Amino acid sequence: MFPTQVTLVEVGPRDGLQNEALPVPAVHKIELVHRLQAAGLKEIEVTSFVSPKWVPQMADNAAVLAGIRRAPGVRYSVLTPNLKGLEGALGGDGEAAADPLSARRPDEVVVFAAASEAFSRKNINCSIAESVQRFQPVVEAAHAAGLKVRSAISCALGCPYQGEVTADEVEHVVRLMKSIGVDHCGVADTIGVGTPRAVRAAMERALKHYPLVEVSGHFHDTYGQALANIYACLEMGVHTFDASVAGLGGCPYAKGATGNVATEDVLFMLQGMGIATGVDLDRLVDAGAFICGVLGRAPTSRAGKALLARRGVAVEAPA
Repeated sequence: MFPTQVTLVEVGPRDGLQNEALPVPAVHKIELVHRLQAAGLKEIEVTSFVSPKWVPQMADNAAVLAGIRRAPGVRYSVLTPNLKGLEGALGGDGEAAADPLSARRPDEVVVFAAASEAFSRKNINCSIAESVQRFQPVVEAAHAAGLKVRSAISCALGCPYQGEVTADEVEHVVRLMKSIGVDHCGVADTIGVGTPRAVRAAMERALKHYPLVEVSGHFHDTYGQALANIYACLEMGVHTFDASVAGLGGCPYAKGATGNVATEDVLFMLQGMGIATGVDLDRLVDAGAFICGVLGRAPTSRAGKALLARRGVAVEAPA
């Protein structure tokens, strides 16, 4: 039976922008978050606290987090790959860490590990087990600060280096994340090669160790399968999905991987199925048009393009 309500986790401000070559000013990132929450999104991944050497686009993370005008009922998450990142997310000086209501604090942090040994070693130069073990102090410190910890299991449906990734390999990482106290399990198709049957197999393994409410899907649309994969998850009762406004984002370690599934496209499908999200499609399309205008490109979202064209708005990137 399909769920009656779906939670969309908007990852555009972080995953959607992190690989942009040209700097996106913090003021525009903050405005994007404001537009997304005004559209009704209640879960927004706003930035990442990683080394600016590796991800220069996120060097303004503290300014973005502090600059957001918080809306009631909205949860703001950030990626924190290590203790230094978590300390940065908590303000660094302890003030934000000591104050659960501080505007500089996120509500949730995200850690990640690959389901592929080859990807893990090429990406962060260590084994999967070693990578997860490094997260244990992050999880403990986050919980001590009153933050929820969400995991992203990348390359869960395929790897650019080893090829096929099995459900057994996915379950191995799920077990490891559970063992260090991670609260939520996200299954991610980083390079967009997953198809519904494989997605169901991966999700079944996650659901063996986490309750339905704490399992989510993150799908890239490289081969046009993202909506089909989300539909397969909906048939299982899964009701939380990451998506990126205007289809922005990708993976720098996966050649040829296009962006995350567009939030507008997911929302259009869910509305057609009578599944509630609390998100206003027109305002979401406006948010996508805004950030694409900043970036100087057309949205990838098919629903976004169609709705803008219906309004008579040009959707092609400027020459």
